[in-house]
Amino acid sequence: MDAMREQQRQFLREIAEEDRIRKSQHMQVLRLIFIHLGLIVSALLFLLPFYIIVRNALMTQPEMTAFNWSWWAKQTQWENLTTLFTDPSAPMGSGLLNSAIIATMETVGQLLFASMAGFALARIPTRWNQAAFFLVVLTLMVPGAVTFIPKYIIVSQLGWVSTLQGIIVPDLFSGFACFLFRQMYLNFPQELEDAGRVDGLGYFGLYWRLSLPNSIPLFIALGVISFIGSWNGLLWPLVIGQDPSSWTVQVVLSTFITAQTIDLPELFMGAAVSILPLVILFLFLQRYIVEGVVHSGIQG
Repeated sequence: MDAMREQQRQFLREIAEEDRIRKSQHMQVLRLIFIHLGLIVSALLFLLPFYIIVRNALMTQPEMTAFNWSWWAKQTQWENLTTLFTDPSAPMGSGLLNSAIIATMETVGQLLFASMAGFALARIPTRWNQAAFFLVVLTLMVPGAVTFIPKYIIVSQLGWVSTLQGIIVPDLFSGFACFLFRQMYLNFPQELEDAGRVDGLGYFGLYWRLSLPNSIPLFIALGVISFIGSWNGLLWPLVIGQDPSSWTVQVVLSTFITAQTIDLPELFMGAAVSILPLVILFLFLQRYIVEGVVHSGIQG
């Protein structure tokens, strides 16, 4: 009799365990469904502005300003693209070229100078390291509006107004990038540095041949962020680039909005063309952004 009761208890326990496992599996399935639904909704919200830009770029102005919403143009206006690049009052071609030159030079300069400064602050022992690092961090707390007029006065006295160097040079150093490079180089293995010294490397050799090759993920991550920020810059290029030959793509886009008229088809087509390089850049290098921040050692 006792053996039979024990078998019944064991049977009931097995049923309860199977029911628990079944419920757990159902909860996991529901959890995955909600996660995927959330990701789908987030992706749609993220893509919505791109859809609006492309939709409006291929419409006529009356279609865009009509009271009735339409999901797509009744007749695709590809001539908006031709008009964009043939408009003499808005040199889009030279604007794209200037933006590419400025963004590339600023990105290279920021990465080079910030990485060298970060290496010096992290690996070269001097009594002034902490004070210098404090001043670098202090620059991050100064609003850009405070330094805007002094920068303009210096650039103007140098005769760099309406030149590309007037736009590029003031932004060749980034305190934020220097901070990240310092954090990464603080965690650089001492054994590798000692091995480099045995091979006769000095401080620059340690930086160029050991530290720099091992910080490529951070270089790419900061490079993407710096390039996007420089490409999207408007206020400083607008003030310095007073001649159309030095206009960036953002300044060109601003010419489509005046006090009298707003040229919506060219504005949206120009926006679509201007974000295309950034979208391609981000799609190819997005995985390096997270990887680069992890390698920076900022979590420590």
